[in-house]
Amino acid sequence: MAQQKARNPPLLPTHTFVVQLRSDTQVEAGQIAGRVEHLISRHAMMFESLDTLLAFIARMLQEVRTTSTGQEPPHPLAPHE
Repeated sequence: MAQQKARNPPLLPTHTFVVQLRSDTQVEAGQIAGRVEHLISRHAMMFESLDTLLAFIARMLQEVRTTSTGQEPPHPLAPHE
């Protein structure tokens, strides 16, 4: 059981995102666009690429980490859209 915990860390609410894909998204062709929202902070943005989506997620997770350690976030947060 302890081995299972090590491989599967808990799913935290601070790490929850909603990703909504546009109807013309073609993942198999590398075309991805839509809207992403970090549920706890309610910060959201539109994205036109996987890189942009992942950058937003990384920024929000960094915000979670710096907030929990009391440090200032290194990047400004994306505004609500």
